[in-house]
Formats: sequence, structure tokens, C-alpha cells
Amino acid sequence: MDEALLRGLTPGVLGVLVRRGADFAAAEDAVQDALVEALRVWPEDPPRDPKGWLVTVAWRKFLDASRADTARRRREDRVEEEPAPGPVAEVDDTLRLYFLCAHPSLSPASAVALTLRAVGGLTTRQIARAYLVPEATMAQRISRAKRTVSGVRLDRPGDVATVLRVLYLVFNEGYSGDVDLAAEAIRLTRQLAARVDHPEVAGLLALMLLHHARRAARTTPDGALVPLAEQDRSRWDTSAIAEGVAVLQGALARDRLGEFQAQAAVAALHADAPTAGETDWVQIVEWYDELLRLTDSPVVGLNRAVAVGEADGPHAGLAALADVDAAVPRRTAAAAYLHERAGDRATAARLYAEAARAASNLAERDHLTRQAARLNTAVGKDGRP
Repeated sequence: MDEALLRGLTPGVLGVLVRRGADFAAAEDAVQDALVEALRVWPEDPPRDPKGWLVTVAWRKFLDASRADTARRRREDRVEEEPAPGPVAEVDDTLRLYFLCAHPSLSPASAVALTLRAVGGLTTRQIARAYLVPEATMAQRISRAKRTVSGVRLDRPGDVATVLRVLYLVFNEGYSGDVDLAAEAIRLTRQLAARVDHPEVAGLLALMLLHHARRAARTTPDGALVPLAEQDRSRWDTSAIAEGVAVLQGALARDRLGEFQAQAAVAALHADAPTAGETDWVQIVEWYDELLRLTDSPVVGLNRAVAVGEADGPHAGLAALADVDAAVPRRTAAAAYLHERAGDRATAARLYAEAARAASNLAERDHLTRQAARLNTAVGKDGRP
């Protein structure tokens, strides 16, 4: 297999799809899927016209993805923009599809990736970003999962833990990414909670409700991000907060702590504070310690470092941040924030600018760029770092 040939053909194939009407991001995703297919098929059956083969397969992949996206949007249109509190009467087959894609023949990681792509409607790039891996790696993982289940009867549903992981990632992408899936994730998690009596299902539902309650205050009318400390808390949805706290308390009372319950406890502490200055950061650090024990996640380590900076001062936060891998997303932005709180505005401005260049979406990039500009202006006015 001549991988250099594939790389050389990619721009031309991408251009054909765009000229046929595919938007650039969708075309990139389809071409990536076609390249993975070529790596699988060509060694045994090389085509006479490699570019024509890639165009045909990529276009088919694009059409399949477009149909799946249209079907997903029709499902979203059937629910209100904001999820209503309380039990859900409507039940469709979507949750069943989540369980079927979480098939026992797949590893949990592969099952999650396949479900996000096939049912959740996320692109390979979005899934890769959620898993902190290169897009090509995730494309190969999804392709292997498809091949694994291609000859398997999908009559043995997967486990709840895998489905919870998928719903969590779908919600996160809807909450902070390019596609609005948050309400759909909450709807499905309500259905799951009604069917499965498990504290982690309740913990995930509580986490979603508590985060979604702050959604209206997270951005300005022109789409700019508003940090948690600067949000207008009168715009938070108090009924969603009350429901989330009640669901969480019921789960914690069963004394079977899991990561979603611990995350929800952090969110509840933020929601409970009347002002940012009254946030119980000491208790938040304790919950992050529990989360690290449960998950050993580098993202949790990053969030804990910021919380330590609030509880014990910015220098303590920077010391905790030193233990976090430099490749973890948003680590540079966290370092910038802690350096600013420590009084080192010149370093903070440089780090904000560096974080902006690495930001994964436009709103985040604009916010970080404004932070860098603000500090550069302040340093220029008084001449002090």
C-alpha cells in the first residue's frame, strides 16, 4: 500500500466533493473514511483508477452521513429546545440503538466511538477531540468497530456503563461544541433513568441538569463566552438546579459513588454558591480528589489544579498544574489564568495568546484572544509585568 499516493490524492478528492456540494468539514470526514477503507481494501484488490475509487467511496460516505444527520435532526425537532423537568412519556428506538451499538463483541472504547458516529451524529473529528487522540487514530478505531459488527447479529445489547459514556460525550459535544445535542442527551438519559435503577445513571442525569441550568448565562447575545465567575446567576434555571440536586442527593444516599456522581457534586457546589466569591472551593478540591481516585483522568487533574488555585492560592495551583501533562487541552489557558492571579501579567498574556492559537472552536479562541489583549494593554499602560 502506497500511503504517499493516498496523501497525494486527498486534496483532489476533497475538491471534487466540495464542488459537488458537500461542505468542507463533512467532505473532510468522508474522505477520511474513504482513506481508511482504501487501506483495508487496496492491498488485496487495488483499483485501476485510485482517484475515481476514492471519489466514489467518499461521496457514498458523505451521502450516508448526510442521511444520518438528517434523521438525527428530525429526532431533535420532536423535542423542545429546553428539556422539561420530570418523567418523559415519549419513548422511541434511539436509546435501544445506543445499547445495540454498545455490542459485547466490541471493546468499550470502540463501542462508544461507533455509537457517537452512527447514532449520535458526531463527526470523526469531534469524537477524536473528545478522546484526546488524532483524528486518523479515531477513524481507524471506528472502521475496525464497523468491521467487527458487520457480520454479527445485533441482538445482544451492551452494558449500561458504555451507554452512559456515550450519552456523557454526546451531552458534552452539545454543551460546548459545534452541534446542539444537549437536550437530546438529557431526554435519552431521562428514559434510561426511568428504566434502570442505578446511582450512576442518576448521577449522569443530575450532572446534565446542573450544567444545562447555566446554559443561558454562558454566552453573550453575540456568542462570546462568559466565564463561570462572571455569569449572571439570575439567568440560571433554578428549577433545573433544584431537580439536579434532588436527583444527586438520592444517588449519593445509596453510597455507591461513581465518577458521574462526583462530577455532579462539583457542579452542585457551583450552583449552590450565590456569588462566585462564595464558592466552596475547598470542598470542590475534595471532590476532584475523589474523581482522580476513580478515573485518574488528566482532564480531572487539570480542573483540580485550577480548584487548588482558588482554594489555596495561585502558586499552589501552579504547583498542582505542573503534574498535568502539557498536551492536555486547555492546560495552557489554565496556566495563563493562574499566572494572572499570581500577578505575572506578561506571562499570562503570552500564555493566553498561545492557548488561543490552539483553541478548538471560534468562541473559545476569541475569548482567549481578548484576555491576551486585555493584559497586553494593561502591561503597556503601566510598564509593569
